[in-house]
Amino acid sequence: MSKVVLIDGHSILNRAYYGIPLLSNAAGLHTNAIYGFLNILFKVMDEEKPDHLAVAFDVHAPTFRHEIYKEYKGNRHPMPDELREQVPVLKELLGAMQIFTIEKAGYEADDILGTLCRIYEERGEDVSLISGDRDMLQLATQRVRIRIPKTKMNGTEVEDYYAEDVKKKYNVTPSEFIDMKALMGDSSDNIPGVPGIGEKTASRIIESWHDIESAYEHVSEIKPKKASENLAQYYEQAKFAKVLVTIKTDCDLDFDPESTVIRDLMNEQSYAMLKKLELKNILSRFAELPSDDGAFCDPACVITELSVIGELPKLVDSETVLGMFYANEGGFEGLAFSGINARKLSGAGVSVPASEADPVPACFIPAAGDVTPGILKAAAEEMVRSAKSTWFDDLKPQLDRIELNDSDRAYDASIAAYLLNPTADDYHYDDIAQNYISETVPSRADLLKKLSFSEAWENERGKLLRFLACQAQIPRRASDTLLRQLEADGMLKLFYDMEMPVLYVLHDMESSGIRVEKNELKDYGDRLSKKIDELEQDIYDLAGEIFNINSPRQLGVILFEKMNLPFAKKTKTGYSTSADILEKLEGKDPIIGKILEYRQLTKLKSTYADGLASFIRPEDQRIHCNFKQTITATGRLSCVDPNLQNIPVRVELGRLIRKVFVPDEGKLFINADYSQIELRILAHMAGDENLIEAYRQDRDIHRITASEVFHVPFDEVTPAQRRSAKAVNFGIVYGISSFGLSQDLGIGRREAEEYIKQYFKTYPGIREFLDRSVAQAKEKGYSLTMFGRRRPVPELSSKNFAQRNFGERVAMNSPIQGTAADIIKIAMVNVDRRLKKENMKSKLILQIHDELLTEAVPEEADEVKRILDEEMCSAAELAVPLVVEMNSGYNWYELK
Repeated sequence: MSKVVLIDGHSILNRAYYGIPLLSNAAGLHTNAIYGFLNILFKVMDEEKPDHLAVAFDVHAPTFRHEIYKEYKGNRHPMPDELREQVPVLKELLGAMQIFTIEKAGYEADDILGTLCRIYEERGEDVSLISGDRDMLQLATQRVRIRIPKTKMNGTEVEDYYAEDVKKKYNVTPSEFIDMKALMGDSSDNIPGVPGIGEKTASRIIESWHDIESAYEHVSEIKPKKASENLAQYYEQAKFAKVLVTIKTDCDLDFDPESTVIRDLMNEQSYAMLKKLELKNILSRFAELPSDDGAFCDPACVITELSVIGELPKLVDSETVLGMFYANEGGFEGLAFSGINARKLSGAGVSVPASEADPVPACFIPAAGDVTPGILKAAAEEMVRSAKSTWFDDLKPQLDRIELNDSDRAYDASIAAYLLNPTADDYHYDDIAQNYISETVPSRADLLKKLSFSEAWENERGKLLRFLACQAQIPRRASDTLLRQLEADGMLKLFYDMEMPVLYVLHDMESSGIRVEKNELKDYGDRLSKKIDELEQDIYDLAGEIFNINSPRQLGVILFEKMNLPFAKKTKTGYSTSADILEKLEGKDPIIGKILEYRQLTKLKSTYADGLASFIRPEDQRIHCNFKQTITATGRLSCVDPNLQNIPVRVELGRLIRKVFVPDEGKLFINADYSQIELRILAHMAGDENLIEAYRQDRDIHRITASEVFHVPFDEVTPAQRRSAKAVNFGIVYGISSFGLSQDLGIGRREAEEYIKQYFKTYPGIREFLDRSVAQAKEKGYSLTMFGRRRPVPELSSKNFAQRNFGERVAMNSPIQGTAADIIKIAMVNVDRRLKKENMKSKLILQIHDELLTEAVPEEADEVKRILDEEMCSAAELAVPLVVEMNSGYNWYELK
């Protein structure tokens, strides 16, 4: 006896689409429904381990139900475009996975599945039918199980129904369920039942009389009276509904049950499609990887175009590769390196152009014997500096191993790919191969899983060498396409003159790090602990009992059941105690302020007091964070391990953490922070004369705005009015709504609406600019910064209101925020070059969005300030002056 799994294709795809937020691959194809569908498919496969599998789809054509009732499903909304485009792709993918699919004009998928259930049950097979449609419960038997999944980002839950489960849930048998549905009607399919009879009443009626016909014979006995009267009046309509809701089990299908036998789902074709769709979680199911010559085999034994010499990439010494280089008289047209690591692996993967004399597209140089790590490093640097161009998969980490600078014509393919599509998830060599040279190659995770280089060198050398060959060759082979597309999109200058130079600045800042007083950090943590303990006791006293403050469930019970506070919002797991709920409750009871402060301090302790300590390197007592260039869609830099751009500034106890960051002995910190850079960019890009003139006169922009919005003389603006105007000024940059502003200021929505209206009356050019930005992004599909950086805004074409609304905010803000990111990058590069050109000991060590932090020697302090001021203020030519505010001190806290 074998097991059969049948899947209701459109139903599960639809459920997955609405259960998972929109996802898309680098080509812009939406993939969330496909991803959710596959998650459900594999969950069921893992649980059931079936022998047969089939997916049934509806056909866009009238069925027999439409023929007898033209209004059937007439109230259905059209399928969203973002879902519609995924249907043919899923069918193609299922074909690649060798999964049997079936559809037939005139029948719905329900009827096809009903027929398949009957066929397999008659063969003695156990059947699981996967559908989100509860109409399928009428098909449940002792052998046919109906499985109804619920899809979420964190997984899938499934409700299971055999015949006895249907009876237990609805008090009717599966066949009686048809009559129950007919009485109820089905609004989703536009099937009229009996007015006034809902699920509970229908269930009681059919439980008592088993079918509509018998119920009609006893209509006078039915209660309530209204249900009795309506069934008497609408009996013929109920019988007609019964015809419509009954699933056929005798469709005329050209079908061989053996055609659904499960074959090799994870094969070369499905691997290529999943790579193209960028569904990397699904790719983890491949135990083996397809080779580049079309065979499906163990990666350790692959012979590929990338490694044609012998069974593995050719092992050569550095003299051989350098000999190839010098024979080229003047350098390679292109060159690439990967995996240079003199500390652990001690070797380098190298990709060089093939020649007739020695066709070595990829090779591996080990540091062994006479070729020491030092010789290898010198050889690599010589080759890079002499080559016409060198391409890397991820250049910045390699700068730890070979010394280069931004004049060495070494380029990062991942950054080029990021500029072309800044909303993609990843820019690894396998993504670049897929998107720019239309090739499918295994990723590092595919080949090495979680092995380190040294572990792979010892245990999986074949896979490691294949990885190095791919990593070395793909960036070089894709470089021409990347550069052509950058030029076509007007971003070649951005790549060469901004993004690549800033990469070297970031590497230098990471290498320098920032010193931390470890003992001070511990003392700070102890202070937090003491305050947290005090707050904890205060909260217990106010609550009248001890409970787990960190448990939303227990906290919810205290606040909304014991203390009867308002704004209770019940969820499946208990009451919501989210920040917005607690902020609404502030002032209602003293316990709320204590809880908010407790949460704030516990986060400070875990994230900073405790968290930062693990990042301090013992050899220099400094934290060396990692700056990322390819994370944000707007071009802003992000910082991880740890995130030093997010050190608290608004709360005094949070700001005190900055005291632990100090310069080296005998040095000081000097920082320079752009003043209101985004508002200044807005004034320039909008061309609003009122705002431009205010900045040219160097007047208090927030006080001016308050004066205009609140209709009071400039000198009579109150601090509260200035704060409100400041919220409007900065909120406008981010496309704030009247609702958002009302929440920020604690005022009514109508009042906030009036503030915004007055703001646009004061600065009419800004309203025009924002409208123009949205219109242009809608027309082109992307927004632009002053320097030509593109930010795709596909949400503007969505039929989903929330998505479209988000897209409008992005279109308004991205040109401004992206331009600010561009300007600070230009400033970083220019400041760094000046400091080096003038042979100064002072250096840049951090970038915090609009701020640059330097570690300076005292005798250079005045010169450092001059360089910061000159280079930051001249980084861009705007209609208004760029202004920086500078401070100096002997810890980071003293700078603000």
